Amino acid sequence: MSLTRVILVRHGESVATVNRVLGGPRSCTGLSPLGERQADALRKRLEATQEIVPNVLYSSAYPRALETAQIIAPAFAGLEINVEPGFGEHDPGPQCDGMTYVDFMAKHGKPNWGGDPNAVFFPGGETIAQFHSRVATAFDKVVKEHFEKTIVVACHGGVVDAVIRRHLKTPQTGAFEMHTKNCSLTELVEIRAGHWALMRYNDHAHLQGLPVATNID
Repeated sequence: MSLTRVILVRHGESVATVNRVLGGPRSCTGLSPLGERQADALRKRLEATQEIVPNVLYSSAYPRALETAQIIAPAFAGLEINVEPGFGEHDPGPQCDGMTYVDFMAKHGKPNWGGDPNAVFFPGGETIAQFHSRVATAFDKVVKEHFEKTIVVACHGGVVDAVIRRHLKTPQTGAFEMHTKNCSLTELVEIRAGHWALMRYNDHAHLQGLPVATNID
């Protein structure tokens, strides 16, 4: 019997990260030059190793995820990219989207990411609980539609965090922190109905030799 296999690919470094802004769905302008190089390094690895032969390729609707999917798609024989908005990053809402980190913290304070998942950090935006629920719905939908298939999803660090916390049955916040690298691979396999194994997390060996980030303080 084939197993359902899900590979989450965090997008490459984004322009929003370089500019230190909250890059939500309204203000995201895609990958930085380094982000494009990171995605291309992943493409080269996947073409050389053929370690992932997916049946389907998904992406969030954010330009930075879509551009990452477009760059790596040739490694998958040019699979069509299916856009699933449910795999988008934690949405800060229209009031905060595009604000610089400095301006946001000056106006609203530093969010307590390890606190109450129902707390409102972004006025008019998603709570952590709402975000995790949205990601879970998208994940379950895609897995149901592609049972016993290999699925690649170009997504975001927050999405990787949400998926892992859910399937390891850990709290939505606190307990531990995750620092998912740009263009890293995270893989889960459904070993039996409703039971998932985390096979790898944050695999970014292909980024060796590239700068860690455009902005290094």
